[in-house]
Amino acid sequence: MSPRAAVLAEKITTVERHLRRVAERLPQAPNGLQPMTDTSYAVILHLWQAVQVVIDLAVSSCVQMGLGAPANYGDAFGKLADAQVIEGALAERLTRAAGFRNVVAHAYEALDMGRVFAAAVEGPTDLRAFLGALARIAGKA
Repeated sequence: MSPRAAVLAEKITTVERHLRRVAERLPQAPNGLQPMTDTSYAVILHLWQAVQVVIDLAVSSCVQMGLGAPANYGDAFGKLADAQVIEGALAERLTRAAGFRNVVAHAYEALDMGRVFAAAVEGPTDLRAFLGALARIAGKA
């Protein structure tokens, strides 16, 4: 396994660990996710961490693939879509995930728990799709 593939495998394992913790703590219904509780803290923290790892991979992939340094997180996903590494619709959803990450990092008290719940339910599929795309490319290298 190449060093790049080994790092990717480690990052995939990290994201999966965070997503597993989100799934373990996520209530069955949106109204079960209340602000300022151990449950909401766990869901938000682990979802944020998973998104951050994916963002880091997107930025580093742009540089490694010679696509240039992205101006921001959303630009990283856009560059990867333009290079046909990921689909444009996935890039748009991942850009929104990066926005979620920014809100968590900079304005935690402004979080809408309904949106957090939706991100925790819908977001893992997109994060895994991104990781799968990178894994397919690493397998070809």
